[in-house]
Order: sequence, then C-alpha cells, then structure tokens
Amino acid sequence: LNDSRIEKLPFAIRVLLESAVRNSHVDPDFVKEEDVNKILDWEKNSTQGVEVAFKPARVLMQDFTGVPAVVDLAAMRDAVKRLGGDPNTINPSVPVDLVIDHSVQVDKFGTDDALEFNLKREFERNKERFTFLKWGAKAFNDLTIVPPGAGIVHQVNLEYLGRGVFEREGLLYPDSLVGTDSHTPMINGLGIVGWGVGGIEAEAVMLGQPISMVLPQVVGYKFVGKLPPTATATDLVLVIAKNLRAKGVVGKFVEFFGPGVASLSLADRATISNMTPEFGATIGYFPTDEQTLEYLRLTGRDERKVAYIEAYLRAQNLFRDYNNEASDPVFNDTLELDLSTVVPCLAGPKRPHDYIPLDTMKDDFKACLSNKVGFKGYGIPEDQCDKSVEFDFDGEKTELKHGSVVIAAITSCTNTSNPSVMIAAGLLARNAVKRGLKVKNYVKTSLAPGSNVVTQYLKKSDLLPSLKELGFNIVGYGCTTCIGNSGPLPEAVAEVIDANDLVCCGVLSGNRNFEGRIHSQVRANYLASPPLVVAYALAGTTLINFEDEPIGVDADGKEVFLKELWPSSEEISQTIQANVLREFFTDVYKSVTSGTEEWNSLNAPNDALYPWSDESTYIHHPPFFQSMEKEIDPVTTVEKAACLLNVGDSITTDHISPAGSISIRSPAARYLQERGVDRKDFNSYGSRRGNDQVMARGTFANIRLVNKFVGKAAPKTVHHPSGETLDVFDAADRYIKDNTPLIILAGDNYGSGSSRDWAAKGVWMQNVKAVIAASYERIHRSNLVLFGVMPLEFKEGENAESLGLTGKETFSIDLGDDIKPSMDVTVTVEGGSIDKFTAKLRVDTASEVAYYKNGGVLNYVIRSKVN
Repeated sequence: LNDSRIEKLPFAIRVLLESAVRNSHVDPDFVKEEDVNKILDWEKNSTQGVEVAFKPARVLMQDFTGVPAVVDLAAMRDAVKRLGGDPNTINPSVPVDLVIDHSVQVDKFGTDDALEFNLKREFERNKERFTFLKWGAKAFNDLTIVPPGAGIVHQVNLEYLGRGVFEREGLLYPDSLVGTDSHTPMINGLGIVGWGVGGIEAEAVMLGQPISMVLPQVVGYKFVGKLPPTATATDLVLVIAKNLRAKGVVGKFVEFFGPGVASLSLADRATISNMTPEFGATIGYFPTDEQTLEYLRLTGRDERKVAYIEAYLRAQNLFRDYNNEASDPVFNDTLELDLSTVVPCLAGPKRPHDYIPLDTMKDDFKACLSNKVGFKGYGIPEDQCDKSVEFDFDGEKTELKHGSVVIAAITSCTNTSNPSVMIAAGLLARNAVKRGLKVKNYVKTSLAPGSNVVTQYLKKSDLLPSLKELGFNIVGYGCTTCIGNSGPLPEAVAEVIDANDLVCCGVLSGNRNFEGRIHSQVRANYLASPPLVVAYALAGTTLINFEDEPIGVDADGKEVFLKELWPSSEEISQTIQANVLREFFTDVYKSVTSGTEEWNSLNAPNDALYPWSDESTYIHHPPFFQSMEKEIDPVTTVEKAACLLNVGDSITTDHISPAGSISIRSPAARYLQERGVDRKDFNSYGSRRGNDQVMARGTFANIRLVNKFVGKAAPKTVHHPSGETLDVFDAADRYIKDNTPLIILAGDNYGSGSSRDWAAKGVWMQNVKAVIAASYERIHRSNLVLFGVMPLEFKEGENAESLGLTGKETFSIDLGDDIKPSMDVTVTVEGGSIDKFTAKLRVDTASEVAYYKNGGVLNYVIRSKVN
C-alpha cells in the first residue's frame, strides 16, 4: 500500500488490514474497500465505534461446543431443503479443526491404570456423540477431527495446528482464526490473531460470513526487566489478569511490547495469552519474533515452512523486534509492568482475577470464611471457622476442616503447555519424595497433560515416577478439572463435606474457578502454578504460610519447608534443555488424527442429511429453524413480559448454562430418567449440548446461582402469578404455556466466562425476549444478538436497583421499524414505582441489526442460501 500510517498501526491491527485488503478483492460482496480505509485510519477511528468486516482464515472447535455447532449445521441443511434450496450449500468455506478434549472425566485417579480406565469410560459415555462427529467429518467439507486422547485443543493448536502463515491456492497470508472456546487467544502467543466466539458466530464464519466488528481500541502492555527465579509464568499471568481487569479492557485488543517480552519464552507468552478472557480482552497478542521461529522449529514445523513464514512476515512488516523501541506502534492506552516485581501467587476463591500473593494466602482464606457471602466471602459464623471433623477413611483416622485441600489438579492448557512449570512441578515432587513426604489421603490428585509430548519429556527426565509417587498419575489428555470434569470425590470425603457444610478447597493449574464450575461440593477454588499445586497437595490445607510453617516432616522427624523443595531456575532450565526435544513433537503429531481402536471402530452414517432419532438423549433435531419461513418477520416489540430472574453482578455463562455434572434433583435429570437413563449415565451438561431438550432444562441450573427473588444460592426462581418457587426451567415452562414473554434483569459483566452459545440458546428456548443488564461480557452479548435475543443496557450509572425495579413488574419494549445500532430504547413498566426508563440497545453494528431482524445470524444464512 505504501502508506505511512501502517508503521504506526499496532501489529494486530495490521493483520486485520491485510485481511481487508486481500478480501476486498477476493470477496468484495462482504469486505469493501472502505473497510481498508477505515483500518488505515485506525488511530482516528478506533474511538468512534466504526464497523469493519473481518474474515478469519480458519475456525477452531472443541467437542463441547463442536457437537452443538455440527447439530446446527445439520439442522440448517434440513431447513434449506424444506425451504426449497440445496442442502449442500451448507458447507464450510474455510478449514475447520475440531479437537475432542472436553469429554474425559477424572473417574479414577492415583493409580497406574487411571488413564486407560478414564479413556474407556469416556468412550462408553460418549459413543453416540463421537459417532455423530465422525458423520460430520464425512458430511461437511474441510472438517478435520482430532480424536479423544490427543490433548487439549489450545495446546494442540499451539504445537501443531497453528499455521503461522497460510499457503493456499498459490497465495500466502497470515494465519488467523476464531474458536468456539473463550481461551482461543492462547494462539496469540504464537503471533497468530485469533479469539473466542460463540458457536453461533463460528458457524456463520464457516459458511462464509465475515465477522462484523467494531474497530477495536488497542491497549499496549509494556514489559521491562526479567522474572525473578522464584516466579513462574503462572504468577505473571495472574498479576496481569488483576491489572487488566482493574484497567478495564472488555472489547479491546491488548498487545504486549517492550524489552521484557524478549526475555519470555514462547510458552510463557502462550500462558499469558491463554488467560485473555480472564483479563476481559478480545486478544492478548505477542507479534512474531525470533522466539516464535525457534518454537516452530522445536515443535516440528519443517524448515521450509519456517523460512517462508519469516520471509513473508518480514516483507509484510509483521515481524517484531521487542528491543527496538523505535518500532513500537501507537496504542490507545498503555500500562507497564516490571517483571522483576512478580512474586508467587494464587487467584480465587471464586474469580480468576482475584489475586492473592502466596505469603498472604492463609490470612486471605481466613478472612474469606467469615466475610459476608460474596466473591471473597462465605458467611461462616466466627465460632464455626475452626470446625474440625474426624472420620475413618481407608482405615485411617482422617481430619477435614474449612480450608482442607480436597482437589489438587495439574490441569489445563494454560500451564501444561509450558515445560518450565511442568518440569518445576516434577522436580518439586522428586525433592518431596526424597524427603519422604506424602500427600494427604483425602486429596484427589490428578495430572492431565495438554498433549502427549508432556508425558514424553516427563518420562525422559525421570520425573514422572516422583509425580506418581505423590498421586499425580496421568488421568487423561483433556481439560478435566478446569472444565469441571473433576469426577466424584471419594464418597466418605463428600459425605463429611456435605454433612458439616465445610468450605473445602481445590487448587488447580487452570484458568477458571467460577462458583460451581470445578466441583459442586468444593466451594473455594484457587488457580496456581503446577509446583504450587503439588505443594498444596502435600500441605493438605490452604491454611498454611509456607514462609514460616513446615509443609511436612521427613522420615527423620525433621521439619521440611517449601523453600527446601523448590527447584532453582538453573535446574529447571537445564532439565528443559536436555529433555524437551523436537523428536517428541514430530512423533506425537504424525498420527494425531489417527485415533484409537475404539475411535476407528465407530461406524457413522454416510447420508448428507443427518438421520435424527427422537429416542436419542445426546443428539436431537433442535427447534431453531423448523418453523422459519423464507421471509423475515422481525421481533420488534415485547408486550407485558414477566421477569424470569433478577440477578446481580458477574453472572457467568457457567451460571447460565453449566457444563458440569447433572444434579439428580434437576429438571434435566427428570427428563433423562423419564427416558430410561440411569443416574450413572447422566454424563455432564457439556456432553449433552447436542440435545436441546436437556440443555433448555439445564439453563440456569447452576446450584450457585443467586437470584434476588429467592435470596440464596439455588437454581430457582419465583413464578410471579402463583407465588411459587420453582426450578427456573419449570417456571419458564409455565410462562410459555400462558403465552407470557420473559425478560431478565442483571448487573455488571453479565455473561462473563466461557464462550458458550447455549447460554444464549437456552434463554431463547425459555422464551426470554430481552436481557436488561448494567454491562455485558463481549462474547455473550454477541451470542444473544446472533440468536435473536435482545440485549439492552441500562444507562451509565443506572441499574435495576437504582431505578427501583424489583422484577415483579411487567415490561414492554418497542424497537419501532427503524432499528439502528446502539440506539436508545424506552422500556415501559407496569406495576412498579416507575412508569418507564431508557436503555441502550446493544446491537452494535449494522450487520448485527440485519442478523437480529432475521431472528439470528444462522436464520440470515439460511435465507441467503435459499433466496
């Protein structure tokens, strides 16, 4: 372009620019030349709410979100055929990679056969889902499936799927993607622009639709100095999460720069990028540099590919020298962090950005116990805080207290992708075993690597035996504890916790610890580095100050302190150098799509249209498109809606659409039992996302949901006409039978957390026409719009409480015939202290208006194929 403005653009914006330039020629129906000019004028336009179109190069999925996406595509084919079109027009136009990693659960742990047992149970539970995905791989173009047992989607993406630069049909262009998992930005650490979206938006991208986005502001985060020997990448990312949440970066890009970045390994950068959703940002981007190229070589990418990646990115001014301050771009805002100030830390007990320095952890947990119920409180009476319960467990006298650690999990691609923290955990375990230390018998320990490469280097370094000695046997290659697939606690432990209302703890090397996510019986959950996970497993409690209290006593009766076990940075570095080898990556990934014998024995149908069965409790033909017509019939009015829920701040997508276990007392359990499904075969909500009937019943089924109508944590609401307290689904069902539309009132950050489209689909199925919140997390707002649910936002400084709304009123909304992005909307109120109030329509772009009028983006695509 020979335009001087390019030199000032943040590197991530340059990737958007390249896509716009290329696609304005290749696909001018969707991407216009004016998009190019808007991006070139980013410095001026980034604060003006300017809309641009972006076409990612590929789509990434995991199975919890991938199954419902393929269900939607199958249902869209049926709808296109019913409306007179060609069903084969519903086909991906970009490569789609789907990694099955969310299904494995920790049923067995602490034994050599745990991995084999858990994988076998995974297939027993999910055979129907896996067969459906194999059908999808046959029926749809360019859909590649990585079978169970290969690893975690983002680690596989980092180590294998990430292209760096695409070479396709004689054209080179930057790799970019959207993924149906909120932690997709992990790939930003490899210099690839990508972010998490809901399955709905990803399906539209697969089918050739561009992403309609507001040109983002970019916050530059400058690193100086180097990490001290005692700090890990995990500690660093938890500090960053705290700082960026305080800064406020929702809907913005974050780009890292400064000489401190050059001192971080690629794996450290990927750890940071992985937790971008916890910052609230869209991406956390590290432009490509020499470290990136070295990582590509290490992970088995061939030298020819690495050479053209470097040559192309240098030619396109997309290659970075972090030590060259003169090449720093312009940012909307900046922060700075001296890496030398980072100290060991944790985050929790209910949110990933609630940072706790390790040396204050004991006092922090004590305070949380008696604090009033909230993000940092459990409301335990002062005289109950020291409660102790003795019981017999496996023939031993055992004691549980508030603060006892009952889950210690080395889990999640956040950390298992990073050899430095995995080797550190192994070395600490070796040192503990040498001193004769053991893990407390009530701690459920697990090691779930994000790829088989981890196993290879832990074996070669002879650290796996020490981890096993402490109970950290490999339990599976998947998300496990981080997604809530923790499996059951030992029965005796679970009974003591429940009977005594104990606030017991999980410590995990994951990225999420929202209420009810990790385990329904484990109320306090802390994010920590893998070596700290091992340390807390040895201690058996969070009520310890490692600085001045021993972690245990050795065989000679001598007190052992954590600092005696902690490996030096030199030892970690030397162990990595000697044992993390290129050959491990090439050996593991040469057969990554081959699958096991069980996978290859699955027989999938060959039909282009899926043969639905009403008997299936896993895969069901959804109602989303079954009654739609060729012509649009926009929903612009909502009349006399009742309020289904009145909730506060930080309601997560885990609250709205839980992924974990199905409670025996839930509407979903009743539905499954009525169809002959035994309790042991319920599986999880996440695994049943291909069945709309289960998922509608699972919407707002999180036992930690706090609804102001009920006043305590429970998946309940009040049906206002009768005054009865009911399960949320049952109340919604009554309203539907009475033809009463519904709304939801909510506080700040509504829909934070995972990028799960069922958090939008579920409320749609419960006949919720609008959500009125103080603010939204980015992905969930988009999901609501893309599924035809109206997101409204209270005016700045207002919320339901300040307006005197109780939720017992009725609400009417009229958007009129001329819907405009972000316009003001009057909400009429009956039966309350006010008659009306003004809210902002959070349909943010002209494209989103078109999607909303169609009842959602997938309806829009169906009509475009038919008409």
